[in-house]
Amino acid sequence: MLSDTLTVIREFCRAPVHTGALSPSSRGLAEAITVTVPATGDPVVVELGPGTGPFSGAIQRRLGGRGRHLAVEINPRFAEVVSARFPEVEVVRGDAAELVALLKERGVDGADAVVSGLPWAVFSPGAQRSILTAIAASLAPGAAFTTFTYEHARPMPAAIRFRRLLGTVFEEVVTGRTVWSNFPPAVVYHARRSRTPRG
Repeated sequence: MLSDTLTVIREFCRAPVHTGALSPSSRGLAEAITVTVPATGDPVVVELGPGTGPFSGAIQRRLGGRGRHLAVEINPRFAEVVSARFPEVEVVRGDAAELVALLKERGVDGADAVVSGLPWAVFSPGAQRSILTAIAASLAPGAAFTTFTYEHARPMPAAIRFRRLLGTVFEEVVTGRTVWSNFPPAVVYHARRSRTPRG
């Protein structure tokens, strides 16, 4: 949607460190990144950095009225957009690095899936590790964490460092297919089994 693109561009210009993109993710990427959302039962799904909600919509379609969907967003404008567009989503204003505490405040001990739209490339290595560690500590046994990077950035040092960092936090990291229909094209990562036991 044009209005979503304009919103993302405006927020990128205002705070590029928290936005990291110039256009919303495509439906194709949203579908690819949400395949780990359980198709049965009443799962708890946590979404990080929903932006204007392209992943939120895909998560809601997969849930079909089941479970619980929490979206953690640090940007107040994006939080407003997602709250208005998806009233069934629990929008949490906060920092993903504080995920364990944010979930405990809401009575959640573990997420059955964590889906991230966070702009990893703009974070420092320390911030990346803090957020990934919080995600790993928030996953229920057998749960999956899914995120993405842009295809053109994969050979860059920052992207290589992030992929290695994933491997230090999780025992299993699978590179999914490239979504060429996204702008820019993106590749999905699926991660499971934290290397640090949950406390």
